[in-house]
Amino acid sequence: MRMSEIIRKKQLGEALSHEEIRYFLDGYVREEIPDYQASALVMAIWFMGMNMEETAELTLAMAESGAMIDLSPIQGIKVDKHSSGGVADTTTIAVGPLAASCGAKVAKMSGRGLSFSGGTLDKLESIPGFRVDQDMESFMKIVNTCGVSIIGQTADLVPADKKLYALRDVTSTVDSMALIAASIMSKKLASGGDKILLDVKWGSGAFMKRSDDALELAHIMVEIGRRAKRETRALVTDMNQPLGHAVGNALEVAEAIEILRGEREGDLKDLIMELSAHLLEMAQVCSSREEALRKLKESLDSGKALETLAHMIELHGGDPKVCEDTDLLPRASRVVPVCAEKNGWIQFMHTDEIGMAAVSIGAGRKRKEDQIDPAVGLWMEKRLGDEVQEGEVLAQCYVNDEGSLSEAVNRLKRAVIIGEKPPRAGKLISDIVE
Repeated sequence: MRMSEIIRKKQLGEALSHEEIRYFLDGYVREEIPDYQASALVMAIWFMGMNMEETAELTLAMAESGAMIDLSPIQGIKVDKHSSGGVADTTTIAVGPLAASCGAKVAKMSGRGLSFSGGTLDKLESIPGFRVDQDMESFMKIVNTCGVSIIGQTADLVPADKKLYALRDVTSTVDSMALIAASIMSKKLASGGDKILLDVKWGSGAFMKRSDDALELAHIMVEIGRRAKRETRALVTDMNQPLGHAVGNALEVAEAIEILRGEREGDLKDLIMELSAHLLEMAQVCSSREEALRKLKESLDSGKALETLAHMIELHGGDPKVCEDTDLLPRASRVVPVCAEKNGWIQFMHTDEIGMAAVSIGAGRKRKEDQIDPAVGLWMEKRLGDEVQEGEVLAQCYVNDEGSLSEAVNRLKRAVIIGEKPPRAGKLISDIVE
């Protein structure tokens, strides 16, 4: 088998066989196939696409390129949840403990933030003492003890994805539907969960800008899960504005804690409740969405969900007192308001620009090696459709390095579009794919 023939076959739009996909992936991981040939194939895939059989085979081959984690020592049905990324998407930090407090076993491996998309690990590490680098034995012990653990991916998990993603990043082929689906689902399959819940974002703050594209991606990933004999469900959700108020690590942890305390309402809480309800159904804790929502509300009202978060934090080496006093989280030295420059209604938000405004003051990374300041970020005071007056506060900037403040303020002002009439309201959850 020759790599040049495989490249040519895909350039002509033909489907690659099981053997050809395995030959390429195995050879690339072992560094027997050079980057220039891998780049040519990835570019051909970007132009010509892959059918469902090819995409599923590529996903399985990627998942099996490294360690396949066995979670059988964890009692019960193990559920996993993944978001395709966004701005102020703090759901995991609340969903995991909330679902676990009702009886689900949530065993999750998460990633770090890059560009405007925040990372769950970075948020958790803003909690004093919290360690995301648990070994597998400790990870499973924590899940058995409190029902939930969130850790970083192990070094030997899906090495093919690490190599391919780096290649896609420098060859401008990240936005291939087949390659996105294979990247996400290979990690989920290798992580060992019995059931997989996907939150597929679309909009100005997501990688998928159109709802139709997000729905197509959701269908592909659910089908991959079916072929791999893993029950998979996907919600297609709106990211045309920051999901919550907080954009930044410690600020987002504080907002998640406030939701579990029952102190905040809004889109973020609504999505947390919906995702948690689906997890309870998939874990067979509840037989219907209505039963699940009742159980979740009881857990919030009783304080059980907050206790579960505190227990998880403690088992990860963190300070559980942050659940009682969020002032124990890192705090910025200065808070600067950003105000509206005219009267009107908030018609549109360039949500990715809001995310980049947070990055510019140190809340995220432009490159993987960048350091994050856990204390800094933004607090969005207004939502889409809100009426504002000139001089009214749109957002608060939490800063330590004032040298980057002007860039953040300018980005925010450009990102929030104020017009003469309110926009048409959108749906938080547009589709559910099972």
